[in-house]
Amino acid sequence: MATGLPSIESSLPKNKSLFYDGKWQTPSAGQWKETLNPGNGKAIDKILQASEDDVDAAVTAAHKAFLSWKTTAPAQRAAHLRNAANVLRQHAKELALLDALNTGNPVAEMLSDANVAAANLDYFAGLIPMLKGETIPVSDETFHYTLREPLGVVARIVAFNHPVMFAGAKLAAPLAAGNTVIIKPPDQAPLSCLRLAEILADVFPPGVVNVLPGGVECGKALSTHPLVKKVTLIGSVPTGKAIQKAAADSLKPTLLELGGKNALIAFPDANMEKLVESVAKGMNFTWAGQSCGSTSRVFLHEQLHDEVLQKVTRFVQEHFKPGVPTEMSTTMGPVINKQAHDRVLGYIESAKQEGAKLVVGGKPPTENADIQGGFFIEPTIFADVKPTMRIAKEEIFGPVMSVFKWRDEEELLTMVNATQYGLTASIYSENLATAHSTAKKVEAGYIWVNQVGRHFLNVPFGGVKESGLGREESFDELLLFTQTKSVNVNLAR
Repeated sequence: MATGLPSIESSLPKNKSLFYDGKWQTPSAGQWKETLNPGNGKAIDKILQASEDDVDAAVTAAHKAFLSWKTTAPAQRAAHLRNAANVLRQHAKELALLDALNTGNPVAEMLSDANVAAANLDYFAGLIPMLKGETIPVSDETFHYTLREPLGVVARIVAFNHPVMFAGAKLAAPLAAGNTVIIKPPDQAPLSCLRLAEILADVFPPGVVNVLPGGVECGKALSTHPLVKKVTLIGSVPTGKAIQKAAADSLKPTLLELGGKNALIAFPDANMEKLVESVAKGMNFTWAGQSCGSTSRVFLHEQLHDEVLQKVTRFVQEHFKPGVPTEMSTTMGPVINKQAHDRVLGYIESAKQEGAKLVVGGKPPTENADIQGGFFIEPTIFADVKPTMRIAKEEIFGPVMSVFKWRDEEELLTMVNATQYGLTASIYSENLATAHSTAKKVEAGYIWVNQVGRHFLNVPFGGVKESGLGREESFDELLLFTQTKSVNVNLAR
């Protein structure tokens, strides 16, 4: 184990069951599920799974806690959130190690995840005083005002690629607004969320923060329970659609951050050095391309296509080498499981059959004996990609980059927008007029100019089309966990 990190044994959660009503609870059905280390394909432990009955008990407890949490003074709620942020920072290394072990993402890159979650908790704690209504002038004989009120119990279903970052950060806005929260960890990687429940057990009153590991049954029960007032998801489009349908019967609102098939567009005047590094890093090879914001479609103008492709290939080969996820020197991890491994290799094979040119990668690595048995795939780049190919249209969620050559700007934008997704995009040009004009024409919810991949607290993040509903990481997110009540007073004598 690298110097400066705790041991795996000391980091693992002591509890492998359900946390609600301030206590660790035994599931009614007692079903277990193995959770794996994608770095070697071996089981780490077994986790108890929440059934529909367990969801009902947890939601009931969370609703009971809501009745008092919603009336907790804003300054007290803020203090709880800031305390939680400090606890996350104190445990950042062990949480990073757990996520590296359970997701396969390199531990060196995961060290910031708990701190990102803590920053969200602090940010939304500071926004609590902004949850206020307004007075509305109508006449001298009436007085009209509005109140901002919390919704109730909120279910937040988080993704496997950054479990503790998503779980911790997504607690912030609903708790700040006065809601109680049930976190459903990713069933592929629940360990860090269980440890999160352990370290936050005494930070919030019982029932305010709850963690229910489980599979499809758990997610469906949360989406349909009448006392759950909002369901949110970070995940795939099919899962998002299933949740939307399940929530529809009770007209339950949803907040969905779904998939992406994101474009990086390079104009002829782009800064070459900056562009090359951004094309390589924007694909998120570090976590095997498993990021909804990855710029997996790269559109290079014909004037710079060959040079950029050559330099990007060299950069990728030098900087992204698959290795043991829990070692600090590792720069690239595996995909999450065998199903994902087989799916990504299937996309690679389809690209070859459809005529794309394999530039680099395209197979499991064989040179490192320490990672045999893990679900690794080399960083892969295809050139000569056409819009009709599967790798050009479908989200792969793996380390596969598709490179397009373009000449005409109108045809470029047609290709860029010819997808069901619309999460992020990146534009590289030294001409600000070109960049601004293109940003208006690209169908995406979050656009970078001359940078890629960064998120900024206080800047709304979210997608259009089938990439999701709603905006997060900003004041907009806080408002999404409230509802407006209008009060009208007759002053006439």
